[in-house]
Amino acid sequence: MSQIRNICVYCGSGPGSDPDFVLAARQFGKILAENGVGLVYGGGSIGLMGEIANAVLDHGGRVTGIIPDFLANREHMMLRGEIVRTRNMHDRKQQMFEHADAFVALPGGIGTLEEVVEQMTWVQLGRHKKPVLLANVKSFWEPLRALLVHMEELNFIRPGLAVEYLVADRIEDVLPMLKDAAAKVPEPQKEMAPDVAGRM
Repeated sequence: MSQIRNICVYCGSGPGSDPDFVLAARQFGKILAENGVGLVYGGGSIGLMGEIANAVLDHGGRVTGIIPDFLANREHMMLRGEIVRTRNMHDRKQQMFEHADAFVALPGGIGTLEEVVEQMTWVQLGRHKKPVLLANVKSFWEPLRALLVHMEELNFIRPGLAVEYLVADRIEDVLPMLKDAAAKVPEPQKEMAPDVAGRM
């Protein structure tokens, strides 16, 4: 994988309590658009999801929103860009995986946490080699990083099963770090996310 064409961004459907989270989402959206990198995201128009998607579109970039039918109203489905509606959350995550060359987690809630940890798990289990990065805005992801270290110390993450992920403390470092990581990964035959039963 030598090229980053589309990045899947996981982030909150709310704005959070710190305005720097919103600024980071807008900044990253602008960076994606200016570098010709498409955004793949959850399809909502509110919270950090809406901020990053609107920033990409406002600067002439490409956006693919993927949203399950039951969340279309709750997360105020985006009416701009390309929108893909799915039957359920599993289909949503499968399509987000297939559309993306890398994954970035901005601040968010339990859904954001679940999605990025799932990608970390798939990398750990050798199911794909796409880069996974924590955008550590205002040290948001430090508790997760500490938990991963704790798991290693207690031998629940065993030798040879290290969780590989990137961390960027500054938004402007995210894209260069992903491009550098992707350039080191051989082009795969075809990468597919495991289905519910764990098959490829």
